[in-house]
Amino acid sequence: MKWFKRFIIALFSLALLGIGSIFAAYFYVLPELPDVTTLKDIQLQTPLRIYSSDGKLISQFGEKRRIPLKLEEVPKPLIQAFLATEDTRFYEHKGIDPIGVVRAALVMIATGEKKQGASTITMQVARNFFLTRDKTIIRKVKEIFISLHIEELLTKDEILELYVNRIYLGQRAYGVGAAAQVYFGKEVQNLTLAEMAVIAGLPKAPSTLNPITSATRALARRNLVLMRMHEVGFISQFEYQDALSQPITSSYHGAEIDLYAPYISEMARDYMVQKYGEEAAYTNGYNVYTTISSDLQLMAQEALRDNVFAYDERHGYRGAAATLWTTTQPSTEEITSVLNKTTSVQGIIAAAVLSVSEQQARVIDAQGQEILLEWPGLKWARKFINDKRQGLPPKLAADILTPGQRVWIRHNGEFWQLSQIPEVSSATVSLEPSNGAIRTLVGGFSFSQSQYNRVTQAKRQLGSNIKPFIYATTLEKGYTLATLINNAPINKPDTRQGTAWRPKNSPDIYGGPTRLRVGLAQSINVMSVRAMRHVGIPATIKKLTEFGFDASDLPSNESLALGSPSVSPLQVATAFNVFANGGYLVEPYFIDKVTDAFNTVIEEANPTLACTPTAQPSQSYDEYGAPITPSLTNQPNQCGSATSRFAPQVITEQTAFLITEALKSVIWGGGDWKHGTGWQGTAWRAARLLKRHDIAGKTGTTNEARDTWFSGFSPTLTSTFWVGFDDHGRQLGRTSWMANGAPDQITAGEAGAKTAGPGWNDFMNKALKGVPEVSVVPPKGIVSARIDLATGKLTRKTDHTTAFEYFAAGTEPKEYVADTPQNDTIFTDNPAEDLFQ
Repeated sequence: MKWFKRFIIALFSLALLGIGSIFAAYFYVLPELPDVTTLKDIQLQTPLRIYSSDGKLISQFGEKRRIPLKLEEVPKPLIQAFLATEDTRFYEHKGIDPIGVVRAALVMIATGEKKQGASTITMQVARNFFLTRDKTIIRKVKEIFISLHIEELLTKDEILELYVNRIYLGQRAYGVGAAAQVYFGKEVQNLTLAEMAVIAGLPKAPSTLNPITSATRALARRNLVLMRMHEVGFISQFEYQDALSQPITSSYHGAEIDLYAPYISEMARDYMVQKYGEEAAYTNGYNVYTTISSDLQLMAQEALRDNVFAYDERHGYRGAAATLWTTTQPSTEEITSVLNKTTSVQGIIAAAVLSVSEQQARVIDAQGQEILLEWPGLKWARKFINDKRQGLPPKLAADILTPGQRVWIRHNGEFWQLSQIPEVSSATVSLEPSNGAIRTLVGGFSFSQSQYNRVTQAKRQLGSNIKPFIYATTLEKGYTLATLINNAPINKPDTRQGTAWRPKNSPDIYGGPTRLRVGLAQSINVMSVRAMRHVGIPATIKKLTEFGFDASDLPSNESLALGSPSVSPLQVATAFNVFANGGYLVEPYFIDKVTDAFNTVIEEANPTLACTPTAQPSQSYDEYGAPITPSLTNQPNQCGSATSRFAPQVITEQTAFLITEALKSVIWGGGDWKHGTGWQGTAWRAARLLKRHDIAGKTGTTNEARDTWFSGFSPTLTSTFWVGFDDHGRQLGRTSWMANGAPDQITAGEAGAKTAGPGWNDFMNKALKGVPEVSVVPPKGIVSARIDLATGKLTRKTDHTTAFEYFAAGTEPKEYVADTPQNDTIFTDNPAEDLFQ
């Protein structure tokens, strides 16, 4: 009895000491315990995602990959796999599992090893949200008390939801949604039981047990998870055996990028960082939906790439990138090892020349695949001498290649060909005329080579692309498309630049008085200068700023008329959009909306609209007191709502229409070819390819061809292409070729129609495929009259020396050509029909 009493007293004392120790430990760590109520409003770190307008993933930014899920979205077998492996009694304990602690201790005593953990899922949540992974007693004490607080605050399902979304599962994947994507490329709902067991086995050691790092260890861990699920009755014997028989088929799956558009994704990323801060932008799970059309973007990228290749190849082959051997050929392993150190660029890959025969060459790529380059893929490679000269066409493959050379090759869609990394740059952007939405944007040939976004950041000389805006200004100052402007040398130079500046035509040919329509269509320099003289430089600069150009970029001299200002491609597309939409300067924008991690819209675009506000007529009633629905018929170009923003109208609808019609002549030309009076516009190649009459555009070339442009539009899309070198001083040069029977090479310079135009033509041809052609419908205030083509005066004739021309009402000619009777009516109420008679 004496010893028994002592034992009871000792036991009681130990219990008191234990309780006292617990209280002491609690109050010791109390000042350092976090506020677990923050779990109620926890913001899981989720990456920033950028999408196209049609929901294609363009890019993802953020260190942690996470796809937040509601607990009900997680398959039940996956939850059971975690419970069976990590915390079988999760729904029974209060954050601490005494039975689990005793069981783990007994196993450790029996084996001498820590084979079984005692941490509950709640404790793992506490550690993941609030603590480090330091293995100290103090950290463990804090973990216990935080777990107890969590259990008081949250339900079991809420704790489990935090767990499956927060737990780190290797390969930068946080949570089961991201793990399913990273390891199996699947939505979590589509995982098999075996795949769920793989994921459930990862929390113990995600770096070493994941199937990418070690398939063997992952297989053993998966089988242990399946065994535990079977032991606790979560799966049947058949399900257990079936899952055990399945192999590990995991591989790394990056973010499933649907559309590679790096320049626009970088613009969106920069916008989000600037507006929300770097940490919030990368971790709050924002989804940015851009205005980019995935289909059009792919077309634009392909058109730009093919156009750059075409320019690069016609200027000749600059030679092999390196020489790998000269005598003894290395082993295949040695060759591929060197090739694998070279990064591909836009489908251009490194290869080594193995052998050269008469008109073909055999090469090997970095994967060890041998490829035969046949003559169609080699014959383009004349020797590059300089930007203005190329060598004679090669006759044999040996004229181009030598075994041992490291070269570039690419597949052009039909066959493999010799290639090289282009040195020339290019950019393109497309806008929706009605509201300025950016539908395509390509800031350069290769983002991996240069992140410099030439669409928004590069300012290049505009060249003849400025002429439509010069002529639009003159139309609003009394000129018409039939006005004669003298196409003759400028005798009075402009001295405002400090020297006598006297522009010339290119080519240096002059035709005397010429109609404004022809002057714009054929890009006649001296006519543009004389047109600006009619308006004056200050008025011209004022109007150009209304088109969206910066006044600081516009020189106060006559070089302005030929495009000396340096502007960005986005500014050019925005200005041309004015003609496409009836005269409104809409603001370009590229973000349609931003949503949070739960797809709640937090920001939405309110674009400027190319129209006037919808009229709100007063309500009227019939004789019985019933409201009469108001009629808005015959209201010009109205749209929008009370919250809409409206673009300023910078030119009249009539002026926009007239310039558009003149820009159609840039493509289609005019006159009567049958009778020898036909003439081509500078962009006649577009007419041959697109074969539609609802497109308009303008070429642009600067002095010495340092910049080339083509800008144009249809009723539904405005697009600009620019081609040039990033080095402003480098000219695009000339190309040469041998004509049949000619003793010497013939050369031709690069220009807007030849250099930038084919990219625009290719893109618009694809973009407008299946889009119905829009018939000409002149706006109110436009009339047409038959004019004499030589004088621009009225005529009664109907032969090839005459044609119908459009005029803003009141500006049509009043004077008849000398041999025309003046008592006959030559105007019509149906100008669109008469113009094409």
